[in-house]
Amino acid sequence: MPDKLTLLHNPRCSKSRAAGALLEKNDIAYRERRYLDEPLSPDELHELAQRLGLPAREWVRRAESAYKQAGLDPDSSEAEILAAMAGSPILIERPILVTKARAVVGRPPERIFELVG
Repeated sequence: MPDKLTLLHNPRCSKSRAAGALLEKNDIAYRERRYLDEPLSPDELHELAQRLGLPAREWVRRAESAYKQAGLDPDSSEAEILAAMAGSPILIERPILVTKARAVVGRPPERIFELVG
């Protein structure tokens, strides 16, 4: 992942759009990465988990049909969840704001200010 501020974004998601609007309103420069069109690699997902400081089970979208299709359940391992996210990026919670050292899930969107003050 690049070192500058990156918003992992799904334009169909209202929370994701709201996070982008907050960044723009506050004149905060960022790169938008539409992760459904430009999926994260397994290595990037592992790095993202480290930056978030959260296990993947806390930022996987369990309500998506792809969750069950991937054979995931509450007992799935970190590796299984990350592999499923790599194969079906719709499983990644959104939006996520990423900096060089940290990341935060923007739910609610105002949480992005934890990284950019």
